[in-house]
Amino acid sequence: MTLTRAADYAVRVMIHLAGLPPGTRASRTDLAGAADCPNQFLSKVLQNLTRAGLVVSHRGNTGGFELPSTRRATSMLEIVEAMEGPLALNLCLTCSAGCPRQAGCAAHSVWVEAQYAMADVLRRTSITDLARKAAAGRAAPSLVVPAEDPVWN
Repeated sequence: MTLTRAADYAVRVMIHLAGLPPGTRASRTDLAGAADCPNQFLSKVLQNLTRAGLVVSHRGNTGGFELPSTRRATSMLEIVEAMEGPLALNLCLTCSAGCPRQAGCAAHSVWVEAQYAMADVLRRTSITDLARKAAAGRAAPSLVVPAEDPVWN
């Protein structure tokens, strides 16, 4: 499963908002810059975050987007699910009828374990913790494995 760019941008927006003092509003333009996201695309991201109750939208001269104090402990899992829907690494994990071979599939338990592990990591990671790391200048460790140079015969 690959998350969409929208989920990545949403996490960036939420981290930025969590790094602001409580009650602070950020404009869409400020958030677009902080998330390195095109302004028009960010509108859809903010719409989803607002609909999920993760951010509050204010209109008018003093408008902008705000992270409610009750959402400062929001987990990455909540953000991902607000953008992508329920987490599912494989079709067989979406429902009991997701795959007709589910009961006898040797790989099913591995998919279940992998999804649980990923959800657990995302659930334990709050945007406030990530905002603190960002403020301290410590980026989260990258788990991207660099591609090896091709071997030419």
